[in-house]
Amino acid sequence: MVGSSNTDMVIKLTRIPRPGETVLGGEFFMAAGGKGANQAVAAARAGGEVTFIARVGADDFGRKAVAGFRRDGIRVKHIVGDQKAASGVALIFVAPDGENSIAVAPGANANLNPVDIKRAKSAIAGADVLLMQLEVPLAAVKEAVRIAWKAGVPMILNPAPARPLNDDILRHVSVLTPNETEAELLARTRIRGESDLKPAADRLLAFGVRAVLMTLGAKGVYIATKERREIVPAFKVKTVDTTAAGDAFNGALAVALAEGRPILEAARFACAAAALSTTRMGAQPSLPRRREIEKMMSRTSGGMR
Repeated sequence: MVGSSNTDMVIKLTRIPRPGETVLGGEFFMAAGGKGANQAVAAARAGGEVTFIARVGADDFGRKAVAGFRRDGIRVKHIVGDQKAASGVALIFVAPDGENSIAVAPGANANLNPVDIKRAKSAIAGADVLLMQLEVPLAAVKEAVRIAWKAGVPMILNPAPARPLNDDILRHVSVLTPNETEAELLARTRIRGESDLKPAADRLLAFGVRAVLMTLGAKGVYIATKERREIVPAFKVKTVDTTAAGDAFNGALAVALAEGRPILEAARFACAAAALSTTRMGAQPSLPRRREIEKMMSRTSGGMR
């Protein structure tokens, strides 16, 4: 896993403040977050043996984050304690209807660099799967891609937050996991409905990506390969907070693929993890354990709605 680590500081309010306004009466809580960290924890809880390559600040937030990774059995040898930058934080306002306003200070995440990645070369080259996101500098992502490609390690890229990518990265990706907004940006096309999914996926596959798993929220995930086009429906649950659903999906997907599961079965496993994560508040606190995922998959005859 190559990615970011943040501490989320959340205030639940009656409404989002306007510029210059103070709104009183909020409920505050903190939770571990950051897309890379969330996905590392999701993979570990789903049964994977995870090495996390990242940067945190040499501060309380960073130390608590690393302690949390250790509790989940994540290997932390390649997490660098940055002496010049604070740990990443996200300040989040949440309204009762789920609307939110988020400001992120990336801190040490912005300093993850190719040298850090090269120091973890043996871990990357010896992995069954490499999973990455885009909350760290692209230079670090490119170096990880280079090492993994040379070693023949399959790569999953969750292209979030959305940003343009060149063919040099995409043609090396084994599995691309965008949401609809990210797929629109990368494919340079509009997705207005289900009929637009195939042409968007076709354009992404044309870059050299071997498989596209486009997450559709409550609708599930659209799978596109050269041989297959299929929607795997989402599991039906009572949703409380969707914050880390995508991260739960990606972490569980990485584990399933590392175990050699076929793409359809891996997607169902990942959908079950994502659904479970939406039934709880917070990012990492919501991520399910493997036994919960397996129970969700067997809950109905088809395991899906």
